[in-house]
Amino acid sequence: MHWTDEGVILATRRHGETSLIVELMTPTRGRHLGLVRGGRSRRHQPALQPGNSVSATWRARLDEHLGNYTIEATTSRAAKLMESAAGLYGIQIIGSLLHLLPERDPHPRLYGALTTIVDWLDDPLTAGAMLVRFEAGILEELGFGLDLERCAATGTTGELVYVSPKTGRAVSRTAGQPYNDRLLTLPPFMVANGPNATPNIADVVAGFRLTGYFLARHVYEPRGIEPPEARSSFLALIGRTAGAA
Repeated sequence: MHWTDEGVILATRRHGETSLIVELMTPTRGRHLGLVRGGRSRRHQPALQPGNSVSATWRARLDEHLGNYTIEATTSRAAKLMESAAGLYGIQIIGSLLHLLPERDPHPRLYGALTTIVDWLDDPLTAGAMLVRFEAGILEELGFGLDLERCAATGTTGELVYVSPKTGRAVSRTAGQPYNDRLLTLPPFMVANGPNATPNIADVVAGFRLTGYFLARHVYEPRGIEPPEARSSFLALIGRTAGAA
């Protein structure tokens, strides 16, 4: 069996003395692993770095086997990512989020978002907003999507500034004001069909709190796992960026 597809490298790990197991996110095969023989050689190492886009051919005798990859880099961005803490934390966050999905399960919308995010990971504010939306996309793919199109109480679409922690539905300013201490903040950049204003640091932090709450409730706690350490490190980086500003 074999197939060829594009992909983004999420992670690698050593296998034996000379080879690597490479984990790709692909548009049609989802998160897929394969062995690159001789992958630790000087010739292969520059291409086999997290964040790089590649063309990959996978071959195996049976579909359930690990299989072997032949990989060629198409966009090399790993060196740029390694130059910044935001880049390193960002690709780790993305890999951890995609690990919440079944292996070899295609998620083309998430793949499309991934190919955009990786080009912005050296910019903490822009990347932060994209990562928040990516976390919301993960929740949706897992069946726990947030409903941010209209107010859960009134059905209106204007001034959506809160989210109910019980239902994951948006709440308008007027309907939510009496209960604002019990509601989560909905930053403007996450509002469906909302304004295209550039998010500020407070918006991005609020977005991470929002998606983090529902990831903990629906995913991390039921599975008995912890959020990735890179997520808290990225938030701390954003905090330092705010302090410097």
